[in-house]
Amino acid sequence: MSATTVDLLIADHRDQVGESPLWSPAEQALYWVDIEGRALRRLRWADRQLTSWATPERLACIALHAEGGLIAGMDTGLFHLLPADYGTLACTPISPVQHPQDGMRFNDGRCDRQGRFWAGTMVRDMALAKPAGGLYRQDARGLSVPQVEGLVTQNGLAFSPDGATMYLSDSHPSVQKIWSLDLHDDGSLGPRRLFVYMRELPGRPDGAAIDTDGCYWICANDAGLVHRFTPAGVLDRSLTVPTSKPSMCSFGGPDLDLLFITSIRPGQPQGDDIAHGGAVLVTRPGAQGLREAPYQPARAA
Repeated sequence: MSATTVDLLIADHRDQVGESPLWSPAEQALYWVDIEGRALRRLRWADRQLTSWATPERLACIALHAEGGLIAGMDTGLFHLLPADYGTLACTPISPVQHPQDGMRFNDGRCDRQGRFWAGTMVRDMALAKPAGGLYRQDARGLSVPQVEGLVTQNGLAFSPDGATMYLSDSHPSVQKIWSLDLHDDGSLGPRRLFVYMRELPGRPDGAAIDTDGCYWICANDAGLVHRFTPAGVLDRSLTVPTSKPSMCSFGGPDLDLLFITSIRPGQPQGDDIAHGGAVLVTRPGAQGLREAPYQPARAA
């Protein structure tokens, strides 16, 4: 393992549950969400100007939308978000979701290389430990039935550089597994294969990203680390971050060589979390990421 200095991106801003960092090449800006704060945020990279938009539901995950704005997973379904510079946010429904029980929402989501948006659901009260979550696919055909079922706290979505492999995690303390799955041209998935069993390492597997070498970066929630695994599932190195609860990482910046890391502010912060819990962090980890594919609403599999 190796430690890397990680800087605060916005020294005077903290989220309740920061998630889903997303780099917009067209805007040269970083988007992310505060789930429990019900907010969408954007930081313009050139002048570090921060803009926030209030959302009508918990906003959990975002991806670029080919027709402008973002596709987003919230409490009741998927939405098309069009944020305006003067603070208004247009929110148009795309696909509602029929949760199997009350008290659920979307959680982690990302587009695959073909422009299909994948997002998973979870029971909001993690203490219930209910495996009611599922992984859905949104494409030109609409919202699929769950493609993976039995998830407690779905997380860790990422796609190999060639688009043929999906990575998926369940970050609940009772599971703590990362899987790899074959992703076929028609959007169907092969069976899950255990990629990493995180109970054998520090931290729970949360949000993730892929670099140009095909290595998988995943936030180790509760451990203040970000792990990098090779395509063979071997721990390559770990970054130390100044908060115990890093939640998701994503590559961005003009050269896609910066790793942005969102975090969660604990209910009773201690140590580094007093100052840094909920901060957005950034480091140059010595690797380069891939452009995130935008959601393609008119492109069927």
